[in-house]
Amino acid sequence: MAAPAQVAGPNPADGEPPRLVTAPEGLAALVEDLSSAPRYALDTEFHRERTYWPRLALVQVAWQPEPDGPVVIALVDPLAVDPEPLAKVLAGPGVMVAHAASQDLEVLAQACQLLPSTLFDTQVAAGFLGYGSASLASLVDRFLHVRLAKGDRLTDWSRRPLTASQVAYAASDVAHLLALTDVISGQLVGRSRLVWAEEECSALLARPIGATDPEEAWWKLRDNRQLQGNARAVAQEVAAWRERKAREHDLQPRMVLPDLALLSIAHSPPPTAEKLHETRGIDARYLRGGADEEIMAAVARGRALPAERLHIAQNDQVSKEMRPAVALASAWVAQLARDEEVDAALLATRTDVVEFLSAKPQARLGQGWRAGLVGAPLRRLADGQASLALDGHGRLLMEDRPVPGRAPLPS
Repeated sequence: MAAPAQVAGPNPADGEPPRLVTAPEGLAALVEDLSSAPRYALDTEFHRERTYWPRLALVQVAWQPEPDGPVVIALVDPLAVDPEPLAKVLAGPGVMVAHAASQDLEVLAQACQLLPSTLFDTQVAAGFLGYGSASLASLVDRFLHVRLAKGDRLTDWSRRPLTASQVAYAASDVAHLLALTDVISGQLVGRSRLVWAEEECSALLARPIGATDPEEAWWKLRDNRQLQGNARAVAQEVAAWRERKAREHDLQPRMVLPDLALLSIAHSPPPTAEKLHETRGIDARYLRGGADEEIMAAVARGRALPAERLHIAQNDQVSKEMRPAVALASAWVAQLARDEEVDAALLATRTDVVEFLSAKPQARLGQGWRAGLVGAPLRRLADGQASLALDGHGRLLMEDRPVPGRAPLPS
């Protein structure tokens, strides 16, 4: 029977309040403490509702000065002190423990110009135990039997001074990460999957981080699949212009030009600037300062764009002949994820399946832990050496398929 859930305070280990770091000397002392820690938990709070680049508002860290000692928590206020010295900690030998770290990595790369040397992401690791994109609160409840105090996730982290509830909420984001890592790692060791999790966390660090490639910005449009022919090229060029403009002025792209206006331009490119002003979704504020002329120039580039310069998302590059194979392989991958209790999105995405069946040299399903678990069976299926069948209860089974001229395998 599971232990009863307990509501956690800011520092459940010993009740000490978090250390608030607001001065360079305080940050220097924190960096010194963290530099000798074999691992440290880290989380960030930031805003980017109106800006292109995330605006860092708080950095939370937790560590254990002694192996079996209490957890110490510190909150670094980047509005009062430059967090860049934390780069020394990130570059050191300590393992950074985080939960759903992708956005935190982007923020750290901007604030410290560096990523951690080693990462353990508890959300990624829990995926190898069957928990798909699980929240920190749900994992802490499930593995540690502790219920995190609820906070306002939409709070204004740029407001000062921080309230007591903000401090408690921020501290709770790192207070249990080290203990959670111990429990999850123990279960992964029991299932011989810790190496898989570590490999995947290393891959997360190796992914490109930062600004969107302007030529691929049109992929983010909600209805981009409805664009056909030259409309795609126009969308690519106008979206690229919008992305560069947003980056230059540190604005959300939608504040430079709404998606509705961009799609309207792509579907029916205006022949003149006067017609541009009549386009659905556009009003005068988006066309000030010569923006109308720049948009028209982007439209012209799109109309003249050679086919080989059009950037097409991988999901759109599947031929009609390959689609049945991709659908069949994807169905088997989903069944394998259920059988192995691994998050399906972690096991293989549709793009992974497409790249593998297309024999791309760097296909993820042919490398690392996925090669034996997913890649080898899929290769047998693609080569006709195996087939899929239902077991009578809706479960897909992969079975050896007799090959003409070859003796059947002994039973």
